[in-house]
Amino acid sequence: MSAPAFIPSASRSPNGSAAPPQPTDGVPAARENGPTPEANLNTASVEFFESTYAAYLDDPQSVSPAWQSYFRSLAEGVGPAPPVGNGAVTTYPSPLGQDVSAAVALQERVDQLIRNYRVRGHIAAKIDPLGRHHDMPAELDPAFYQLGETEMEQEVLATYLGGPKRRTLRQVIDWLQATYCRSVGVQFMHIDSLHVRQWLQDRMEGSGNDIPLDPAEQRRIYERLADAVVFENFVAKKYVTKKRFSLEGAETLIPLLDQLIQKVGHQGVDEVVLGMAHRGRLNVLTNILGKSPTDIFREFEDNSPATDLYAGDVKYHLGRSANVTTVDGHEVHVSLCFNPSHLEFINPIAVGRVRAKQDREHGGDRGRKVCVLIHGDAAFAGEGIVQETLNMSELPDYAIGGTVHICLNNQIGFTTTEKQGRSTHYATDVAKMLQSPIFHVNGEDPEAVAHVLNLALDFRERFGKDVFIDMLCYRRLGHNEADEPSFTQPLMYKVIKERPTTDRSYLDTLVSRGGMDEADGKEILARCTARLEEHLKEAKATPTKPRNLTGGGVWRSFKAGNPLEDPDTGVPHEILSELLHKQGETPEGFTKHPRIDRGVLAPRRRMADGEQNLNWGAAESAAFASLLVGAGNFDGITPTRIRMSGQDCERGTFSHRHAVLHDYETGEQFTPLAHLAEDQATFEIANSPLSEAGVLGFEYGYSLDSPDAIVLWEAQFGDFVNVAQCIIDQFITSAEDKWRRLSGLIMLLPHGFEGQGPEHSSARLERFLGAAAEDNIEVTYPTTPDQYFHMLRRHALRKRRKPLIVMTPKSLLRAPAATSPLSTFTSGRFMRVIPDTRQTDPTTIKRILLCTGKVYYELDEYRNKFEREDVAIVRVEELAPFPERALADALEPFADGTDTVWVQEEPANMGAWRYMLASTNGTVVDRFPLRPVTRPPSASPAAGSYASHVFEQERLITEAFAEKEWKEACPLPGA
Repeated sequence: MSAPAFIPSASRSPNGSAAPPQPTDGVPAARENGPTPEANLNTASVEFFESTYAAYLDDPQSVSPAWQSYFRSLAEGVGPAPPVGNGAVTTYPSPLGQDVSAAVALQERVDQLIRNYRVRGHIAAKIDPLGRHHDMPAELDPAFYQLGETEMEQEVLATYLGGPKRRTLRQVIDWLQATYCRSVGVQFMHIDSLHVRQWLQDRMEGSGNDIPLDPAEQRRIYERLADAVVFENFVAKKYVTKKRFSLEGAETLIPLLDQLIQKVGHQGVDEVVLGMAHRGRLNVLTNILGKSPTDIFREFEDNSPATDLYAGDVKYHLGRSANVTTVDGHEVHVSLCFNPSHLEFINPIAVGRVRAKQDREHGGDRGRKVCVLIHGDAAFAGEGIVQETLNMSELPDYAIGGTVHICLNNQIGFTTTEKQGRSTHYATDVAKMLQSPIFHVNGEDPEAVAHVLNLALDFRERFGKDVFIDMLCYRRLGHNEADEPSFTQPLMYKVIKERPTTDRSYLDTLVSRGGMDEADGKEILARCTARLEEHLKEAKATPTKPRNLTGGGVWRSFKAGNPLEDPDTGVPHEILSELLHKQGETPEGFTKHPRIDRGVLAPRRRMADGEQNLNWGAAESAAFASLLVGAGNFDGITPTRIRMSGQDCERGTFSHRHAVLHDYETGEQFTPLAHLAEDQATFEIANSPLSEAGVLGFEYGYSLDSPDAIVLWEAQFGDFVNVAQCIIDQFITSAEDKWRRLSGLIMLLPHGFEGQGPEHSSARLERFLGAAAEDNIEVTYPTTPDQYFHMLRRHALRKRRKPLIVMTPKSLLRAPAATSPLSTFTSGRFMRVIPDTRQTDPTTIKRILLCTGKVYYELDEYRNKFEREDVAIVRVEELAPFPERALADALEPFADGTDTVWVQEEPANMGAWRYMLASTNGTVVDRFPLRPVTRPPSASPAAGSYASHVFEQERLITEAFAEKEWKEACPLPGA
């Protein structure tokens, strides 16, 4: 198979300048074994000295103590001869005409210079297109090593530098300058692996970091640059006052992405997922993903206000997918993720999508799908979600075989300078946390960009790690087209104003080489402009088309669906019993932890036999097991894949799950739910890193490409969703409305006031209910294990997909009252509202308590204790969508106007009270005036004192049954 036309293969000169002479004897040779320090030395040993010394520089302990002592003495200027086997000291003539000690001493200084070019050469590289460059670091000055003109013409060894093994010091320095100090600067010496560093050194130093392109490749780059430049100029002239967040100043991104798709297609990749913010998105949409300019111009025209009434998002936030055919015939599916103005928060979502695609189509092969993240420099340095995403990159449950990161480096954040925006030298310095190279490249040298991209993609393919391209460019205009950047950066924008566009400067280079002429360039620009004119005419003549919900590909059989669609979610008794038994079985020789066996596995065996009611952990495990094997009460149920992650979720924060068992003697792990049957679906459960926003974003992304799987994220405590609020607001609750994308993600949020303080009480139920509208999410607060079981199975068996938010219990996990007999799992379905089944005569009921979740058990306990048979308690198990029909059915037996109270643990300004008030207009099903019993309004969810919590809770429960207002019925101490 021939390589695509754009893939570089030999040396070229950036901007037409002369390149250093090419090597005459190939790429660096592999290291050869040399004599040990104890062996007799001979005149061929100088090269061995160099390799031994290189190893000593990397790790002194990697060479023998004798050589360590020798090299230390060289550094001190003593320079003894090397040790020999018989203990004698002998000086041998070297091929350089010096004694060995002098040759090695010189070579040591040369090797230090070479090494420091690898470490610090990027500082002196000409990577800023605005011409601002740093001074040459002192470590790169030959005088720093006492190397002067006398040594410049001496031959030294450059065995591992690329090119001739022996050359003059001047030639060595020229080659190092060419490799590390032109349009490409590289940070790679922070990588611990010697093998990886040598691979990079061989690739860069073997070519002088300079690979030529043939005329066809050069022309393709120019055409892509022309596409980018003409599009921005055209829109600027036609829509003068409209924001577009243009790509001007960074147009090289378009040929970069074009080359990337060509290259990965050649490598066998069949899908690319792109994540980026809004700068340049319109250009990428039309020139990379093939979105018709007609559609973009229609969006600018904005002449159909009823098309997306109360919905949609601005044009530079939208996504798209398309199939792109490469020049050598490979088809690559490219998806650009939708993304709001929260910039980097798309990162974990895009990575999660790629992981889902890899798991679904290639059985975990991480090479066939690639994630490409395009960052802004200020956002890369400033937003912590970047670090969270990088931290996940090599964790086994989140890895995707390496992400390609492209930092579109504007050298400014809105109006904030680099000195104000970060404490690091580079915007990408946080990336040094990974064992990956960071390539800094001048964005106005498209051929250098092409070379770096080629190298970066080869690195990802070879090592399966993230790789970073920091492309320095600038914004020709301000943050947006209505902005005036010279208000805050007058000097920078004087320089920018004088610069030609990138396509113009590149055409000048090609003309000077003879690869193209001015007429070619003008013809290409004219053709691009004419094409856009035709699209503009069409856009003005036809209205905007409404957008459809997700419906293609893996989503073909799924839909938004009917919220009242409730299949039978029961499982036959004998199957449930067998599945529960299987979860207590372990491999032969596996030693169970005594407390787990006694407290979890043994009770589940009794639950399987109907001798003990199921608790919460057993109900969840039974639901998972039945879905994994495809069990149910009707035909056509297929095994369902399950993925679950969260902090400590394998065991469960409250030690209730124990989905992964650890051998008490060896530590070996065993997951019973992954060993139920040979033909079961995959079960994956993972303890996540200590991250909420990053991991929730990842799982949301995973759910976007796994409609046929159950994807769950569990918070350690529900309160911690605070940290992930951006993912919730900008994606989970709004994506169906804004971007017409469905998700079936389940969020499990431990919730309930237990006296553990403000940060361990509330999952902020009110925030989810405040965001609930147009059937966008489902919010539940189940009170029994069988309800939880049926809810999970309903979510899986329906062809409807909505994000499901579940308030899960803490104290109820082990409460004897919160259990369910096995018989309640064998038939039926999830109940949105659980009526009060205790009353025998509805006419005796004087008060109806409506509640949700844990507080039900405290209300029921009080009712039993004081024999309040005149009070009915009705549980609202599904809050959103509001269960009006189910609530009407539950209240149907009671007389109109019966005193009806909403009881909640949360303060009045939190929880579900205001949602209930808004949903009922103060009168439940138009029959029962509704009033609240809550904690008083508060700025904090809960008290920090356990004693205060107990007092508040007792007062709350008492007030729910009292006939007087709470201040009179439940006074404060001393009142």
